[in-house]
Amino acid sequence: MIGQLYAIVIDCPEPSELAEFYGELLSLSRLEDSREFVVLGNESGAPLVAFQRVHDFRPPQWSVPDHPQQMHVDVMVADLDVAEPRVLALGATLLDGSDKSVGYRVYADPVGHPFCLVTPPK
Repeated sequence: MIGQLYAIVIDCPEPSELAEFYGELLSLSRLEDSREFVVLGNESGAPLVAFQRVHDFRPPQWSVPDHPQQMHVDVMVADLDVAEPRVLALGATLLDGSDKSVGYRVYADPVGHPFCLVTPPK
């Protein structure tokens, strides 16, 4: 095992508004709340659902390639430097601009979908 599902992160124009919808739909509470990023969760330790502002947001359209689906998976790992070579060996690619000094790194899966490896907050 490399890591565990930590969060699903959804791009949107207004994080607070979309978080309100999903909070009601999934019976989740706000754990973090800022203008740019809202995180929902519960006490059971289930994966988080997060919403991040995208300023030029174009809504996805089911099975229309010009309007792709806009979400990614965060995978919790104990150590980025240990997990990284393992995901690269599976076929992932470290994406340009992924700062190696922070608690997360952004990769693409073998067909280009982004995902993040994240470490626990300190």
